[in-house]
Amino acid sequence: MPTTARWAATLTLTAAAVCGPLGGSALATPAHVTQTAETRTVTSQAHATPALAPSGLYAPSALVLTMGHGETAATVTPERAVTLNCAPTPSGTHPAAYDACAELRGVNGNFDALTLRDGALCTRQFDPVVVTVEGVWRGKRVAYERTFANECVKNSYGTSFFTF
Repeated sequence: MPTTARWAATLTLTAAAVCGPLGGSALATPAHVTQTAETRTVTSQAHATPALAPSGLYAPSALVLTMGHGETAATVTPERAVTLNCAPTPSGTHPAAYDACAELRGVNGNFDALTLRDGALCTRQFDPVVVTVEGVWRGKRVAYERTFANECVKNSYGTSFFTF
């Protein structure tokens, strides 16, 4: 297969996997199939249907969070990575997906608004930890990087978003 065709096939499959069935035959009225020994007949239900509506009632919110020891994301090897999907329902590999989504909705997706929790006690040991967040929040692309003094401080910000 020529390289151009391979790329086209790869992009088509990737788009189908990411976007899901947004239109076309996936949303069409199901067809009734009747099969006999001699013939195979396919009849579709004919309905006067309006134009296809959007496939969802929510903007996508899917994030990938990474964590590694170091001072910048450019120099750090990610040690942990989790996924967080907040729409339509909280899910992903984040250990507290429901709470993390609720916390992020509470600050309207502003990662900097997640502040140090009252009463958090951490040592002053300097062992920097970098957290990156990339993906889509309510339909908009986001890319965020934050360096914490150590892992205890990272876990003390907000209630559950950074605790992974």
